[in-house]
Amino acid sequence: MNIKVSEIFGPTIQGEGALIGQPTVFVRTGGCDYRCSWCDTLHAVDSKYRHDWKAMSAVDIFARIKELSGNAPLMISLSGGNPAIQDLKPLIDIGHKQGYKFALETQGSIAKDWFADLDILTLSPKPPSSGEKTNWAEFDKCLKAADNNPEIALKIVIMNDEDYTYAKDVHAKYPKLSIYLQPANHSLENLDIDGMNKHMLWLINKVMQDKWFNVRVLPQLHVMLWGNKKGV
Repeated sequence: MNIKVSEIFGPTIQGEGALIGQPTVFVRTGGCDYRCSWCDTLHAVDSKYRHDWKAMSAVDIFARIKELSGNAPLMISLSGGNPAIQDLKPLIDIGHKQGYKFALETQGSIAKDWFADLDILTLSPKPPSSGEKTNWAEFDKCLKAADNNPEIALKIVIMNDEDYTYAKDVHAKYPKLSIYLQPANHSLENLDIDGMNKHMLWLINKVMQDKWFNVRVLPQLHVMLWGNKKGV
């Protein structure tokens, strides 16, 4: 079965979450069951871009990964959109046989058995500012599907106080999971480094004031370096 691919690029560094700074090749799939208000990857989400997505076999995708990485095994980030929409198990199986590792980020709205085959699973439930509502029953199915095999972490985008409260509630619900907070990219049209820094400082101050010391606050490093460009 073919996989709808929006773009494959790298190696570059992972710009956010648990693997920030790690050399990575990205496989961004096409399609998503969410439409977040601040989405910065609409080219991989909105169906109006579907004609730009390429249907590729797992073998062809991995051949491109090997070409980009120079046959040197490294981390592969499976992203989207929501990559859980598609069956990525064949790609994971091929890559694992050749020493590659796989990380996937999803909002936790669709559970797949092959989550247990991942090396890293980042669950990124979307806060109120996204305009979406988390289905916690489906989220729990994702955790069950992972079956404690991959390393699991939470990553939550923070736009405002309501999102911050949401993040605290999520962490209280899943206290054993590492959690990463990421200031929202509030300027999608033009890069606003000063605004990003101010938002980051606002979030850091809230965390410190609350003595929430078992959380990590990280920027979108790739946005700071390259803006909202595709494929970097």
